[in-house]
Amino acid sequence: MPNWGGGAKCGACEKTVYHAEEIQCNGRSFHKSCFLCMACRKALDSTTVAAHESEIYCKTCYGRKYGPKGVGFGQGAGCLSTDTGDHLGLNLQQGSPKPARSSTPTNASKFAKKTVDVDKCPRCGKSVYAAEKIMGGGKPWHKTCFRCAICGKSLESTNVTDKDGELYCKVCYAKNFGPKGIGFGGLTQVEKK
Repeated sequence: MPNWGGGAKCGACEKTVYHAEEIQCNGRSFHKSCFLCMACRKALDSTTVAAHESEIYCKTCYGRKYGPKGVGFGQGAGCLSTDTGDHLGLNLQQGSPKPARSSTPTNASKFAKKTVDVDKCPRCGKSVYAAEKIMGGGKPWHKTCFRCAICGKSLESTNVTDKDGELYCKVCYAKNFGPKGIGFGGLTQVEKK
């Protein structure tokens, strides 16, 4: 049936919406007075509306009905939302409520596994976590332990050498493990005399 002499039909009241009072949302037209949250009936505008299929909600009610549920998903930082939405006619309880967690771990081996997989520093023997890990000689090191074993100089990828699982700066490595003799940084002719 053609729509004679008027605009589109309102998504809420199904009456004709004229251009002077039209608000559009999700391809549907609404009267300004009908552009209300379907749960709490609060007036909406373009910044507070949240649409779900053919329904419109304020962001708070939309979050209660369609948002994530559980600990940490409340209305503020670190809050547990216990609002069920019953006073708004929202049926948010899906299934039976879950029993509260006990304070003791149910599977201790799962927790033990996580601590075993952490790499150990070859110098100090303590755990090396990703934030402080430097790889050298194929092993993980703490930033503070990534030093020459002889002189204690802090090492970088450009001046590190490894021998038998220990790290050395290039100077100490050359002095202790490099070639010996005249012209190789060892004894010179002056020192021989």
